[in-house]
Amino acid sequence: MNKNVFELIMLLGFFSFLIVKCSSNRTSIVEHTPQVSSPSTTPPSENKQEKELIDFAKKYIGTNYKYGGTTPKGFDCSGFTLFVYNEFGIKLPHQSSAQATLGKKIPYEDAQKGDLLFFTDKGRINHVGIVVSHKTDELKMIHSSSKRGIVIDEIYHSTYWRPRLHMARRVL
Repeated sequence: MNKNVFELIMLLGFFSFLIVKCSSNRTSIVEHTPQVSSPSTTPPSENKQEKELIDFAKKYIGTNYKYGGTTPKGFDCSGFTLFVYNEFGIKLPHQSSAQATLGKKIPYEDAQKGDLLFFTDKGRINHVGIVVSHKTDELKMIHSSSKRGIVIDEIYHSTYWRPRLHMARRVL
């Protein structure tokens, strides 16, 4: 094959790739392109479990905060995650710092529904929540807030939560 023809074919392939990539948003590429080796891609069976876990957690929105609480009568942050995960056969300890040692540590940029998010204050893990949704510019968690009870909060645009975001862990 002539060198010029080969170079032309390579350029056309590259430009075709760019056109497809630029015309698709990032979310659809991630959702529709199987990447077996990627840590953020999960088998379809896990997606069902993640959805069920989030749907179960959302049933408790509005439940009051209770220090040390682990029941629908009232939850603290780690009591809520303990309660939700226990429903799916996953035993968690009742301290956010202890929960932060379980599962696989992942960059919070790769967090998916059902992953745990951990927050620090003065270098110490002191809060945990469950990822409800994650898009390029939006990360939402469901958690037990000491002032508002079980709520969903956005992290990336929060002046309170974003600076405290420490890590994510996958325990599903």
